[in-house]
Amino acid sequence: MNLGTAWIVVSKDLKSIRKKKSILYGLILFPLLLAFLFPAVVVLEARNGSGGIPAEVLPGLLDAFSFFFVIAAATLPTAIASYSIVGEKVEKSLEPLLATPTTDGEILLGKSIAAFLPPIIATYASATLYMALMDNLVYSKIGLYYPNWHIGIILFLVIPLAEILSIESSVIASSRVSDVRAANQLGSLMFIPFMIIYLASEIGVITLNDSNLLIISGVLLLADVALFFFSSATFRREEILTKWKSMTVSSPVSS
Repeated sequence: MNLGTAWIVVSKDLKSIRKKKSILYGLILFPLLLAFLFPAVVVLEARNGSGGIPAEVLPGLLDAFSFFFVIAAATLPTAIASYSIVGEKVEKSLEPLLATPTTDGEILLGKSIAAFLPPIIATYASATLYMALMDNLVYSKIGLYYPNWHIGIILFLVIPLAEILSIESSVIASSRVSDVRAANQLGSLMFIPFMIIYLASEIGVITLNDSNLLIISGVLLLADVALFFFSSATFRREEILTKWKSMTVSSPVSS
C-alpha cells in the first residue's frame, strides 16, 4: 500500500468537504453547542438561588457531560464518510478515481483519513473549550478538575475508536447504496450504542468510571478490526463501477 497515493485521495476528499456547507456547519455548530451547553447548565443552576450544583455532585456530573463528546465523535463523521463514495457516485466524480491504478486499500484508507481528521479536530477543539469553561466555573468548589485520567481516556482512546467505528460503518453503507441520504441515515445509526451506554449510566446500570471506559475501548477496538476486514472484503471497485454506470444510464430513462 502506497501511503502517498492514499494521501492524494485524502487531499481530494478534503477539498470536496470544504465545498459542502452543510457538512462544514455540522462540524462547527454541533461541537460548539456541546462546548457551551454544559457550562450553561452549571451557570443556570448557580443562578437559580439554590447555591448551584453541590460540590460532591459535580465530579460525577462533569464525567457524564464528558461522554457526550464520544457521542459527537460517533455522529460527526457520518456525513463525510457517507458522501465519500455514494455522493461522488451521484456527482459522477467517483468513476475516474476507481479507474486509476489506485488499490482498493489505498482508496479506503484515503477516504477514511479524510473522514477522520475534520471531526477529530473539531471534537478536540470543542472538548478543550469545554474543559477551560468548566474549570473556570467549578474552581471555587472543587478546584481545577480538568485535565484528568477520565477525560484522557475519553479523548485519546474512546473518541478515536468510536470515530473509526462510525467511519467504517458509513463507508460500508455508502458503498452499498445509491443515495446519499440513505447512506447518511444508515451511518448515523452508530450514535445509538453510545447513547444507550450513556442512558445506562444515568439509570445506574453501569458506571462510566475509568475501568469501564477501558473495557468500552477494548470492545470498540475489536469492532474496529472486524469492520476493517469486512469493509476491505466487501469494497469491490468493479461492482461499484457497474452500479454507477447502470445508475447513470437508467436515470435519463426514469426521468
